[in-house]
Amino acid sequence: MIFTNMKSRNRNIEFFLLLFVAILVVAGYVLASLGRSSSIPANIVPFLIGILLLLLLAHLAVRKFAPRADFSLLPLAGLLNGIGYFVIARLDKDLAGLQATWTLIGVAAFVATLILIPQVRRLEQYRYILMTIGIVFLIMPLIPGFGREINGAKIWVSIGSINFQPGEFAKIFLAIFFSAYIVEKRDVLSTTGVGRFGVAIPELRHLGPILLAWGVSLIVMVAEKDLGSSLLFFTLFVALLWISTGKISYLIMSGALFSGGALLAWSQFSHVQQRVDIWLRPFDDPTGDGYQIVQSSFALAEGGFTGTGLGVGTPENIPAVETDFILAAIGEELGLVGTTAVLTLFLLLVGSGLKIALTSTRPFEKLLSAGLTTLLGFQAFIIIAGVVRLLPLTGVTLPFVSYGGSSLLANWVLLALLLRISDEARRSETDENPTRMGAG
Repeated sequence: MIFTNMKSRNRNIEFFLLLFVAILVVAGYVLASLGRSSSIPANIVPFLIGILLLLLLAHLAVRKFAPRADFSLLPLAGLLNGIGYFVIARLDKDLAGLQATWTLIGVAAFVATLILIPQVRRLEQYRYILMTIGIVFLIMPLIPGFGREINGAKIWVSIGSINFQPGEFAKIFLAIFFSAYIVEKRDVLSTTGVGRFGVAIPELRHLGPILLAWGVSLIVMVAEKDLGSSLLFFTLFVALLWISTGKISYLIMSGALFSGGALLAWSQFSHVQQRVDIWLRPFDDPTGDGYQIVQSSFALAEGGFTGTGLGVGTPENIPAVETDFILAAIGEELGLVGTTAVLTLFLLLVGSGLKIALTSTRPFEKLLSAGLTTLLGFQAFIIIAGVVRLLPLTGVTLPFVSYGGSSLLANWVLLALLLRISDEARRSETDENPTRMGAG
């Protein structure tokens, strides 16, 4: 039985890849401890057992509830999460404990998502409910009494002693809504008006969704001082619109709208001007506003090709190194080799996600997998670009790697949705080729 054998083979490959991931993560943890204190950590055996049990839990959930899913996604995410953990543990033991707790919660949410959502297409009928939840989550930091400003960005919500970023979850709800909406309106959105300068312009009545997405993204940028989420939110919608319709005019018009809005925000709001000035001229104030970027640049330069060695560098000199600048810490201690490895893992993760989109047969699942992959890949791009000064620093996290409970939890849920779509795509292929099931 070809499909049955393939199902078992994929899960077996995943299992052995996860064992390899566990070995790499434990090795990194030990090397970081040796570099920092010249001693093997006393909790190495419990740590190894904990890593194995956590990965085994995730693997068994996939084997049981999504047996035909892609075998590479879970090991790739697990390795990125593991790299982030041992780098955070090297920087701050207290934060490492919190990150371990959030990883456990994230894996539990991953398992729960696989169990509670047996068919992703069921989410399509709840698109407007999910849109409402997403928008509420997006603007929640602006509600008096809930929102809290940390490090200049008003993207946090405080409930009692718990702080979280609702925008991390909003992006998933909005990805589901955008995918369902565009599938529903694809024929209308594909209609264009009179061409101008060789570019087909969509009819005015069809521009509402783009203008709404543009307006909300500007509100997030200006009111919450969050360029990263603003850019990510707008890019998600435009990417899905372009993938669905194939109209280059949407890309051109959307790019012009966002650029114009960003330029207007830069000219009118001091915090946007300050962010751009720090990006362009960090060395004008190397001990003040530019300190973070300057120290990050020094750390990357110090790392060179192979790095100073785990636990040997001084990445703790960089403010917020565990969140915004964890790639700089990796670059200093693991060098270009380490940062290239992390970039390669993200490229493989994005490639696997796009492969799922290509193999999905239903339009909604195809668009949703492309949207979720866009979220992962573009978020990684904009924070990496901020660290190396290709873009202004945006403040988003590096998925699975940076410290942050909200981000980690949301990304594990996102991963579960991708695996569910992958499983459904393979299951559909089985249903369409029933004669192959009897082949020996």
